[in-house]
Parts: sequence; C-alpha cells; structure tokens
Amino acid sequence: MPTSDSLTYLALGDSYTIGEAVPLEQSFPYQLTHNLNATNHLVKNPDIVAITGWTTGDLKKGIASRGLKNHQYNVVTLLIGVNNQYRGYSKDDYRTEFIELLNTAINFAGGNRQHVFVLSIPDWGVTPYATANGFDPAQVALEINQFNAINKQETEKLGVTYVDITPSSRRASDDASLIANDGLHPSGNMYSMWVAQLLPLVNDQIKY
Repeated sequence: MPTSDSLTYLALGDSYTIGEAVPLEQSFPYQLTHNLNATNHLVKNPDIVAITGWTTGDLKKGIASRGLKNHQYNVVTLLIGVNNQYRGYSKDDYRTEFIELLNTAINFAGGNRQHVFVLSIPDWGVTPYATANGFDPAQVALEINQFNAINKQETEKLGVTYVDITPSSRRASDDASLIANDGLHPSGNMYSMWVAQLLPLVNDQIKY
C-alpha cells in the first residue's frame, strides 16, 4: 500500500484525463497508478486537474485556482487540446498556451523533464457521436493531426517524453468496445491501451 514515502502523480487535462463516462478507476491516470503499484512503485492516487470541455486556457485557470504552486510531483502527465480543435480555436494560441502548460508541468515535476509525459490528442472523429452529428471524420482527423503536430514539436523541443496515443484512438472506428456508453469518450479498454504505451516509459524514467 502507498505510504508517506510514496511517489506522487499529477494529471493535467480535460475529459480524457478524468475519464468522462467511465468509473474513475478506469480512467488512464488511475489505471496507470494501479499498474505502477503492481510493478513495485508505490504511487499515491493521482491529483487530477481536469474538467470535461476544458481548453488550454481553461486548464491554465484551473491550475491557478487549485493553488498548487508549491507542490512538486514525481510524475506529471499532460493531455490537452481537443476542445481547442472542437471549438475551432486558433492554432497559434494553442501553441502559446500549450508551451505555457508544458513549462508549468515541468515546474510541477521539480524541473525534471524526464518525469513529464505528454499524450497526443485522441481522434474523436471516429466515434458514433461524430457520425450521428454529421462531422466529417477526414476533416476532424486532419485538424487533430495539425494540433498534434504542434504539441509534439513543442514537447520534443523541451526534451519531454511524447506518447502518441492517437493511432490507438482511431482503432475505435471498427471496435465498439473502445468507446464508452456515451458514444464519444474512450472506454476503460481504450484507456488500458494508452497505459500500455505509458507504463514502460514511466517505469524507465522513475528512479528511487
């Protein structure tokens, strides 16, 4: 069981981080924590700063409102941007705010860039929600790719680990088990796929 000496984990994001439409323990931060504990890392339950619908600007405000300035964490994940794309927000503004958030994440990791992990934006264009509401999956995919090109470039520029989970998200186009009951968000099964990508990277970087 985690103790006072356990590692700490901060998850920053939006609906994909809180696990909208699935039980909390099926969200990727909780699955990651569970799997880390199973691989002999003692990790406390994650602190999560994320709300469904949040953009980069919303996340910045959410972090500020939580008063976490002096907190430091052993692991920090960042997944943000789908709502910027969904709302048609500026890619230039996204770049600026993503850079700010990534630097914030690095600060939360005590300046240790090896303990920060950025996840790419999933492609919601393959979901039943997108189909039912008349979205063009090719256009959504194009825009998601453009936003991901930005966050990947800025992540790699700062020497932070980038985890491309977008291909996994696109498997939902022919696998209904990867989508939650709301027809839009990932199921616990899809989050497990993301964790399978994250886990070895986190394990490799976290050293006692």
